[in-house]
Amino acid sequence: MMKIIGHRGAKGLAPENTAASFEKAIDCGVDEIELDVRVSRDGVVVVQHDAELHDPAGNHLSVKGSDYATLLAHKPDLMTFTAAMQLINRRVPVLIEVKPDVSTAPVIAEITALQANGWLDADMLLGSFSQPILRELHQALPTITKVVIERWSGVRATWRARQVNTKRLNMQQLWLWSGFIRAMQRNGYQLAPYTLNDPHKARRWAKVGIYAVITDFPDRFQPKDH
Repeated sequence: MMKIIGHRGAKGLAPENTAASFEKAIDCGVDEIELDVRVSRDGVVVVQHDAELHDPAGNHLSVKGSDYATLLAHKPDLMTFTAAMQLINRRVPVLIEVKPDVSTAPVIAEITALQANGWLDADMLLGSFSQPILRELHQALPTITKVVIERWSGVRATWRARQVNTKRLNMQQLWLWSGFIRAMQRNGYQLAPYTLNDPHKARRWAKVGIYAVITDFPDRFQPKDH
């Protein structure tokens, strides 16, 4: 059965990567939650997609160039990674996307702390567009499933997957087609298109082998497709 992955929680239903978005995704019955992590100047792992934080006053702050207290002052709903994981609390697995140019050491330390507090390998997945980051994560945390995030190249995606011993691929849905999906499924890959908000298209692709759909609107896939 096709799995439903909430994109940045439930991005289309609540502010992305926030407590409200994660709770909304869980309320919609998602199978996994995807969130993004970056690291502040003072080494705090925060849940934030963009490299810059934009506040309502029009200020732009570099995440890696600002300390956490400053970022929080401009975005009061900015969550630390630890707080987000405590909120989700193993109710569903979390796909942690580590953004490019992020120092992996603080992320690895946070995940190791979660493992020490009872989180299991099955509770987390680690993904990135960056292959060097994915390799670093795999070297440090080899037993947690890795997810190759790739825009368009199936050849590159499978090459990257072999390097980190995974079959999980997230690919930009605009470049996918039924024949490609069918071939990937035959070769054992678990393919999830992003970001797919059309349940009808998802149902068509489910028939030819997509593993999951990454969506801003998990409510659209309830209850019929779940």
